[in-house]
Amino acid sequence: MIVDDHPVVREGIARIISTDKRMEMVGEAGSAKEALEMYRKLRPDITLMDMRMPDMNGAQAIESIRGEFGNARVIILSSFDHEEDIYQAIQAGARGYLLKDSPRNELLSAIIRVHSGERCIPSKVADRLAERVGGNELTAREFEVLKLIVQGKSNKEIGDNLGISEGTVKSHVNNILSKLNVTDRTQAVSVALKRGLVHLE
Repeated sequence: MIVDDHPVVREGIARIISTDKRMEMVGEAGSAKEALEMYRKLRPDITLMDMRMPDMNGAQAIESIRGEFGNARVIILSSFDHEEDIYQAIQAGARGYLLKDSPRNELLSAIIRVHSGERCIPSKVADRLAERVGGNELTAREFEVLKLIVQGKSNKEIGDNLGISEGTVKSHVNNILSKLNVTDRTQAVSVALKRGLVHLE
């Protein structure tokens, strides 16, 4: 089953799959919600899923599917190699993570390998994941503060927004700068966007 909100992408992947006699495409979905409904009906051996969709991200979609079908085998097929996306997908239970610019034979090989019970994470993606796992974890509150920094809000505005004092915000900001290994807010925004910690809506 293919899950992607772009019909042209679904069509392209379907065409690749049709070239391998060992595989058959049983269905396609354009959103995470549709994917769960279709999974219930079709129970595909493998699901290829986009990471960024309008209703929820790939990691949340995997959690929904695996919440009902614990043995679901999902491969993320994404345009993005942000370490946070990769980390979330693997944490949610993705069995593989491929980039959309992967060669055709790499995609077909990943489907076969995941079907046989293996994980499939190419070295480039694994390197990004290692960077994420090796980094300092931001707390849930620091993530909230970071999102508001990216929106350009001042410490006072962040404090008002979260119901905390300006001094507490300053302390969170200092922790964020330290954990991201940067010296100012502008660099923090740049690193947060580059690493996929925060996405511009």
